[in-house]
Amino acid sequence: MSKSIAVFGAGPGLGQAVARRYAQDGYDVVLVARHRQPLEVFAQELNSVGATAHVITANLADTDAVPALTAQIRATVGDLDALYYAPTPEGGFVSAADLTPRRVQDFMPLAVYSLLALVQEFLPHMIEQGSGAILTAQGASAVQGLPNLSGPGPAHAAQRNYLQSLHVEVADKGVYVGMLYIGAIIENSAFHTQTEESEGAGTGRRWGPTVNPAHLADLLWNMHNAKGEAEAKYPA
Repeated sequence: MSKSIAVFGAGPGLGQAVARRYAQDGYDVVLVARHRQPLEVFAQELNSVGATAHVITANLADTDAVPALTAQIRATVGDLDALYYAPTPEGGFVSAADLTPRRVQDFMPLAVYSLLALVQEFLPHMIEQGSGAILTAQGASAVQGLPNLSGPGPAHAAQRNYLQSLHVEVADKGVYVGMLYIGAIIENSAFHTQTEESEGAGTGRRWGPTVNPAHLADLLWNMHNAKGEAEAKYPA
């Protein structure tokens, strides 16, 4: 029986690269995001080269919908062997001086609450079988507060705190919890497209280096299989 992974946040950058990397090694892949049409196109690409990919649409900011989402996943591939969780928040960055309680609250369901709910659903099976992986990738602002780059950072820092604790609790049960923190713009991502358009029009700031998402997906794959340290950073 094939192993399975769900990619929560299967966008055109790192999400799709992670899906492609795991599909190459025989995992059945469940692609989860809000919009069906891009997922269908990507699933067709994976299936055309012999992989097995499934599409499920969901709004991951709606934590109350997680039980129905997990039921769909189980009906499709059974309990998961791995999950990758990195949906992109809406709202963008703001300065810390302008950050309001309501804005932080708006980020929490997507960054923390729905991840918690999904872990509660799929972790027991991973522990029972003695293997599994819970993987995330976020921006560097989850690790270090950066000027004018607040907003999602505080919510992702809360996610990081939770995952650090979880890593220690489940490592000896065969379940790996891995976190990748990225201080570069991921090529092909929506944010990359946005920054290129802004720079081309002369209306945006220069954001710094870019990184190929396939390289990051390889980092996550290697972290999972080595089952060593919980966290990695790019650039290191």
